[in-house]
Amino acid sequence: MVKKILFIFVLLLSFGNCKSSKKAKNKKNYSSKVSAKTIKSEDSDRVYNSIEESRTSLANDIVKFAKQFKGVRYKWGGTTKAGMDCSGLVFTAFKHQNVLLPRISRDMAKRGKRINLNEVTEGDLLFFKTNKRQAKINHVGLVVSTNKKNIEFIHSTTSKGVITSLLSENYWNKAFIEARRVL
Repeated sequence: MVKKILFIFVLLLSFGNCKSSKKAKNKKNYSSKVSAKTIKSEDSDRVYNSIEESRTSLANDIVKFAKQFKGVRYKWGGTTKAGMDCSGLVFTAFKHQNVLLPRISRDMAKRGKRINLNEVTEGDLLFFKTNKRQAKINHVGLVVSTNKKNIEFIHSTTSKGVITSLLSENYWNKAFIEARRVL
């Protein structure tokens, strides 16, 4: 995602220098060669930092919106304060920021990029298999904070509704399958 945005930015920069004017058309000997503008290392660092800041800001807004549902009871298929399921919470929080995800957790797990736990940041998704009889992802949580030892995520459980939990908790640690970055 970051590479795509960086490529688009570079492309826009190169087109930004291509101007058409009547004077150029009237010249008899003009060159049709196009020269590529070299982007300095510090410029690309600035672009990368700007993209990362935008991602961080968007992730922060998504998490902030999701936290508004804390304490809402569990409801299968729910996407409102009247009731919420795990994928409904994630779907609704991302949709509020105009990021469209599939509605079902196992389909969400096909989006974005798989990442290692040591790369996880706010706004990333954690996927779980909580049903021992089914060999498929059936639960999703949204990372709300990280530090060296703990990853905190918000999700909706059938017993407690929308809560935050730590990935280091025995139950969630055993059920964890993968982390993905969709922003």
